[in-house]
Amino acid sequence: MSSISIIGTGNMARSIGTLAVAGGNDVEVIGRDQAKATDLAKTLGGSATAGEFGAVPAGDIVIVALKYADVLPVVTQYGDALADKVIVDISNPFNAEADGLAIPDDTSIAQQVADAAPAGASVVKAFNTIFGHVLKTGRKLDVFMAGDDDRAKAAMAELVKSLGLRPLDVGGLNMAHWLEGMGLILMGLARYGLGQWDIALGATEFDG
Repeated sequence: MSSISIIGTGNMARSIGTLAVAGGNDVEVIGRDQAKATDLAKTLGGSATAGEFGAVPAGDIVIVALKYADVLPVVTQYGDALADKVIVDISNPFNAEADGLAIPDDTSIAQQVADAAPAGASVVKAFNTIFGHVLKTGRKLDVFMAGDDDRAKAAMAELVKSLGLRPLDVGGLNMAHWLEGMGLILMGLARYGLGQWDIALGATEFDG
C-alpha cells in the first residue's frame, strides 16, 4: 500500500481520501485551515491523520488537490519540503467560462510544477478527467496519467489500483497539456453532448 499526503480539503481531496483509506493506504490531510484538515481526517477515519501546512509531508506521494491558480504558489512555497516526493497535479486550468484553457498552449500546470519542483521530486498529472462526485461512487473508472519518471508513474499506478480504479499511462509530462484539454471535453459532454454530470471518460479495448 502507499503513503500519501493530500494538500487540500475540498471535494476531490475528500473523494480521493475516502478511496485511499478504504484501499488500506496511509493518508495525511493538509490544509491552510487546520480545523478543516483535522475534520476531514476524522471523517475519512482509518489511518487518516491531519498534517501541518508547510511542513514536510509524511506521504511519499503528495497529491495537490487545489484549484489550478493555487497549485504552483503552494508547490513553490513548500520548496525543498517536497524533495524526493512524487507530486501529483490534478487541476484543470479552465478559463472563467470553462470552455478553454487559461494557460498558454505550450505548457500545462503539471509542467509548470515540474519546473518549480525541488531536486529529486517527480511530477505526475492524474485524476483531472474525473468529476469528484463520480469518483466517490466507487465505480471502476480509468485514471489517465502523464509523467516523465517511470518509477513515479509505477508508484501512482499502484496507488490508483488500490483505489479500485484502472491506471492508464498516456506518455510523458508534455501530454499533461492534452489531459487538461480532455478535462474541457468532459465539461463539454456534460453540458451539451450528454446533458448531465454523472459521466466519466475512459478507454474501451476491443478483441480482434
